Amino acid sequence: MLRLQAPLPDDYTLATDDALADRIAAAKATLGDRLLILGHHYQRDEVIRWADQIGDSFKLARFAADNDRATDIVFCGVHFMAESADVLTADHQRVILPDLNAGCSMADMADLDQVEEAWDEIAGITDIARVVPVTYMNSAAALKAFVGRHGGAVCTSSNARAVLDWALARGDKVLFFPDQHLGRNTGYTMGYGEADMLVWNPRLELGGNEEREVKGATLLLWKGHCSVHQRFRPEHVEAFRAEHPDGIVMVHPECAHEVVELGDIVGSTDAIIKAVDAAAAGSVIGVATEIHLVNRLDNESPDKTVVCLDPLVCPCSTMSRIDPQHLAWILEGLAAGEVRNRIVVDPDTTEWAKVALERMLAIT
Repeated sequence: MLRLQAPLPDDYTLATDDALADRIAAAKATLGDRLLILGHHYQRDEVIRWADQIGDSFKLARFAADNDRATDIVFCGVHFMAESADVLTADHQRVILPDLNAGCSMADMADLDQVEEAWDEIAGITDIARVVPVTYMNSAAALKAFVGRHGGAVCTSSNARAVLDWALARGDKVLFFPDQHLGRNTGYTMGYGEADMLVWNPRLELGGNEEREVKGATLLLWKGHCSVHQRFRPEHVEAFRAEHPDGIVMVHPECAHEVVELGDIVGSTDAIIKAVDAAAAGSVIGVATEIHLVNRLDNESPDKTVVCLDPLVCPCSTMSRIDPQHLAWILEGLAAGEVRNRIVVDPDTTEWAKVALERMLAIT
């Protein structure tokens, strides 16, 4: 998806860290209660320090909606997160993304045109009324609206099984997008096997499958992935266990199934945070998730050692686009009465995306 972020003035790019901190603090003080800064878990520490609330994407969006006293919501995350916040917040609230280039590679692996084309192809060979679409929270508002219109729901990494159970009680087949790994890992926990799950490649006719295969599959898994979590490999787990035989391995379900199988604990970002907190003092914990969160967990757990299972410690590059320079630029603009980088979801998309989100809440 094309997004255009204008280069920042030199006044921001050349400013020292201390100067930026002073300017952010001053703007934040000027804006007072009308401002709410949200920080996703994967943000760098120099951004997180300014957040009024830290969490995953849906938690933050709901927090903004529940705090309608704030009129300016600065979402330090990525584009789809800001869209979800705009869907859930009231008309008097404005959602702002500090850098428009902060997208999500996974979310961008499925767009509305591709999903509609896949839906039509599936409808051409099977009873589409018995197919339920489910989109992961890490998707554009347009895809959330699509599943809302077509009787489906949104899911998160923590409630994916409950949503898929609900979907398969309503139909015979699920089209799950955009992350194949979360869909596959959830399918295995539900008792489905490899033969029940089919990867759908949107670049190929019928997703690269035979008609009989599509008809026979229960879970059609979109060929998408998280650029960070797909880096983790079984050999990373093996190397950790060789060095720390008593260590604990924690894995996010966006990782490949062969990695998830090796984890002692598999769960969402919040589940991993809670598991680290609950681990015994002296534990050595290897975590398969984004490095900024892993480092923060280590810093906040002085009685434990928390390390990233990927030795190259690759950060989420799009999330890292949010930096103090862009945050200062946004906040000083607001303080001067100028709203920059507002994220607005159109009314029709908002209506149906909210339907899909509300279904998820009703399910879970």
